Amino acid sequence: MSQKPLYCVVQALDSEYVPIELNGWDGMHVVTGFGKVNAAINLMVALQDARPHCVINIGTAGSCRHQVGDIVVCDRFVDRDLIKLKALDAVYLLDDTYHRGFFQSLFAFSHYGVCSTGDQFVTEPQGDADVFDMEAFAYSRVCRLLNIPFVSVKYVTDKIGENSVKVWADKLADARAGLSQFFISVQRQDSNVMAIR
Repeated sequence: MSQKPLYCVVQALDSEYVPIELNGWDGMHVVTGFGKVNAAINLMVALQDARPHCVINIGTAGSCRHQVGDIVVCDRFVDRDLIKLKALDAVYLLDDTYHRGFFQSLFAFSHYGVCSTGDQFVTEPQGDADVFDMEAFAYSRVCRLLNIPFVSVKYVTDKIGENSVKVWADKLADARAGLSQFFISVQRQDSNVMAIR
């Protein structure tokens, strides 16, 4: 009997949890805590033994470009804390667009964006990105080290600069509902027959 492929859903907080299912796959769920250090350490520990075939970050983010309620699929990531050190060859940009074909076999994603990650909750516009969070860059870095396809799906909970912290907390229930419906709408029914890397 063949073993089912395994996917991993990773989130920073329990309050962002959104259950998803992939036809013919087994799933695991990891909650890392917020911030890049927690994200990197706790995801690495979880993946070392399990070694899933892909990792999907589902969570919330702020945005200047998008409206509250929009969902942005990200496969390019910027560490906004390290961008100032690019002259010293700091790794501040990760491009995971080469995984698009893999994820297109699972989901009917149509648009992709850039996520800016840093260790502070963004309350004022900064940098050029579609969404702003505190973990996705770290998740991407871990997955790249382990050669595991990664994508991040973000629900925009707040317009940056408009009382972001309070709005974020108030919108968590809407985010869970919106993300759940999004994954139902984009899942391909034949995801159980796609080729494993």
